[in-house]
Amino acid sequence: MALNLKELAKRPVRISGGHRACAGCGFPIVIKMILGATEDPVVVGCATGCMEVTTTVFPYTAWKVPFIHNAFENSAATISGVEAAYQSLKRQGKVDKEIKFVAFGGDGGTYDIGFQSLSGAMERGHNMVYVCYDNGAYMNTGIQRSSATPRGSHTTTTPAGKVRYGKKEYRKDLTTIMAAHGIPYVAQASVSNLVDLARKAEKAFNVDGPAFLNVFSPCRLGWNVPADSARDISKGATDSCFWPLFEVENGVWKVSYKPRNKISMDDWMESQGRFRHLFKPGNEGIREEIQAQVDQQWELLLKRAE
Repeated sequence: MALNLKELAKRPVRISGGHRACAGCGFPIVIKMILGATEDPVVVGCATGCMEVTTTVFPYTAWKVPFIHNAFENSAATISGVEAAYQSLKRQGKVDKEIKFVAFGGDGGTYDIGFQSLSGAMERGHNMVYVCYDNGAYMNTGIQRSSATPRGSHTTTTPAGKVRYGKKEYRKDLTTIMAAHGIPYVAQASVSNLVDLARKAEKAFNVDGPAFLNVFSPCRLGWNVPADSARDISKGATDSCFWPLFEVENGVWKVSYKPRNKISMDDWMESQGRFRHLFKPGNEGIREEIQAQVDQQWELLLKRAE
């Protein structure tokens, strides 16, 4: 039976309150939904980043499951090694219980410096779930651009001013890249739709082999938005089709959500300080190009899911 809110409410919360994430941060919600999607024991690996530094401030930890902190670039490699050791112990008859393995990483540690580790783990076929919480920049180290940063966004390494209008490049479509690995399950989700997120996590845990989840996770500091805006900002991302919700199950593409009233990218970007400069006179062409690219990607996704 598919997960619903009533069932989720009965599941244990595997991360405690009192962690030091910013008020309004998206990733604590991601953790709760992902780890609540299975009732089996879970081993977690976490790359260096906001998630790690705010939940494991020595000598405290907010995690209620076995937790491994590793370097920025090798969360996937670490958990794939733990999963391989577990499979060996099962073959030797030393372990007989079902254990799930999940690696978490931000977009910096996933799209960029952790990409080789992630790609290798998926290609080798480890029975694990990799979760990227995508907040669109290296937030933990000072809001530097990553390859997940949207075009036009202001960051400390792509500052908006007289010389440039923010980041000039479009973001990398990592979810599609992961689908190209031919793994059993790939999905894109958001903190704006928690049931959809939990159901996709449940599917990811239940497949035989590797799975990848890319989850939209707002950063109130890096995006310059109010602390209580995470859900609204996330919903705007899906309603504008900037961040469509979809899944690829054994090579079959399926769109999880089609907005009834699609909003413009202008409507979505206006709500965030990181795009404020794009609404100054002279930047109309950039906004038009951004809108055209989002529309093109949305139409391509719909064709894949036909």
